[in-house]
Amino acid sequence: MSYYTLMDLKAELNFNLVYQAKRYFTVSITEPEVNRPGLQLAGYFRKFKNKRLQMIGNQEWYYLSEMEPAKRRESLDKLFEQDVPAIIFAAGNEVFKEALESAEKYDITIFKIDKKTNIVLEELKNFIDEALAPTTRIHGVLLDVYGVGVILTGDSGVGKSETALDLIAKGSKLISDDSVIIKKMDDRLIGTSPEITKHFMEVRGVGIIDIQRFFGVGSVMEKREVEMIAHLELWDDEKEYVRLGLEDTYQEILGVDVVKYTIPVKPGRHTAMIIEVATNNFKQKQLGYNPAVALNERIMSSIRKRKENQRRD
Repeated sequence: MSYYTLMDLKAELNFNLVYQAKRYFTVSITEPEVNRPGLQLAGYFRKFKNKRLQMIGNQEWYYLSEMEPAKRRESLDKLFEQDVPAIIFAAGNEVFKEALESAEKYDITIFKIDKKTNIVLEELKNFIDEALAPTTRIHGVLLDVYGVGVILTGDSGVGKSETALDLIAKGSKLISDDSVIIKKMDDRLIGTSPEITKHFMEVRGVGIIDIQRFFGVGSVMEKREVEMIAHLELWDDEKEYVRLGLEDTYQEILGVDVVKYTIPVKPGRHTAMIIEVATNNFKQKQLGYNPAVALNERIMSSIRKRKENQRRD
């Protein structure tokens, strides 16, 4: 099951750590939503989702600020004793002394951030959606080719990295080489690189190269939607390859069908150029134009006219 940690939260959203619980390093969160505990501060806990992060924004803060200290301590104690993952004070609001006492008493981490509550909630939603998204890894190279996210796949040694290098030299952008992390966000597949290999590429005969330093900052991207697969394989004379392209083939990734082109590789074929052509063809189809269908319609129209002329004769 996917999860995120309090350390992930602090690092990604730049939260200020006000109180670090003893279990700070071991808390794992699997809930996809954040709770604003207005009802809970008033003492109502029926069906309370205690595994969610708890956000105290302006409304909750002002409600607490108007209480007598003893009542505020009682209200916060009841919230903290629910074993919540962490409490976040948003909008730069002061962390009450009673909250710090409850945090120490029940071993609950407290964060603080100066941003407005609605902005923090939006950033949290984006972070949690990505952190908890279904994830897989694919062996290949992810590139942005003419604005389309393309994964090059194929057996080891077929020339994926060399083809990718050729494409990058012509203006494409590298997201990941060798291993591509893919997350399903809604119905979209978002590909990224493992942090340790980001911007690096292995080229046989040369070794490891840093694409960003070699080609410049415009040659790399952090993430890209996966829209197309170009599968490279050694040319097989016994195999029937697509010649017309009237119908697309697909490969399923995390339940999403991705258009797949099988590109046969052999000496003399300019593989990078073929992938560029396949990418532009994919874009045309997305816009509603299929050249194979257009050619087929032209041929059928020509046949119909010929038959009509024969009838007249």
